[in-house]
Amino acid sequence: MIQTFTLLDQAGTLSLGGFKQSLLMQCEDTKYNSLSFEERLFHLFEAEINQRQDKRIKRMLAMANFKDKSASLEQIQYLPQRKIDKSLVLSLTNGDFIFRNQNILLTGATGTGKSFLAQALARRCINLGHNTKYYRVSTLLEEMKAARLDGSYTKTLSKISKFKLLLLDDFGVTPLKGDEINDLFEVIEEKMFNGSIIITAQLPIKDWHAYLGNETIADAMMDRLIHTAHKIELKGPSMREILAKA
Repeated sequence: MIQTFTLLDQAGTLSLGGFKQSLLMQCEDTKYNSLSFEERLFHLFEAEINQRQDKRIKRMLAMANFKDKSASLEQIQYLPQRKIDKSLVLSLTNGDFIFRNQNILLTGATGTGKSFLAQALARRCINLGHNTKYYRVSTLLEEMKAARLDGSYTKTLSKISKFKLLLLDDFGVTPLKGDEINDLFEVIEEKMFNGSIIITAQLPIKDWHAYLGNETIADAMMDRLIHTAHKIELKGPSMREILAKA
């Protein structure tokens, strides 16, 4: 008869951590004795699958590099003065907008919680299995500039495009210069039929075209961003002020 410690060794050899932990639990809990072989085996494999999914989500969260690592949908405050369309936000939590290559454009004054909401939605998408990357727009453009200089531009663009969801925070904060508008367009173009983009901006969407400056590129970029976008404009006072009073 095969001994339990032999099964544990084999599970360890195969790197089946969840399977191994579940097997130890079954050995210590007599309630499992009443289950059939198939039922006990189901629980063993279910534990292994769950552990692998948890590890994958942790890896994706680390890779996303969110600014606010605690942001979650449960913390969103739907205060009347914020004018948040709760039904729209909830409709986005199933991640279907990614399969449809739709974007999310979040606008509002500083402090209204654009970045928090964007990161909460992005974190939800990671839990659904979509690999995600967070960038402040200025950081992204610096990375693209460095890639131009060291000859890795195409490789860097390809790496960024592989993320199913790209979160671009603080769009429109500083004027674009040099090749930056071209770099931003290339990133957006790569995502056109390969996932989605979430953009946060203080600038109202109607002012984006003028901000971009180059009319030809602005037309092309706005066409790609807006027509398949869910638009959320946050109102009200600064959330920092509200939380400080609370």
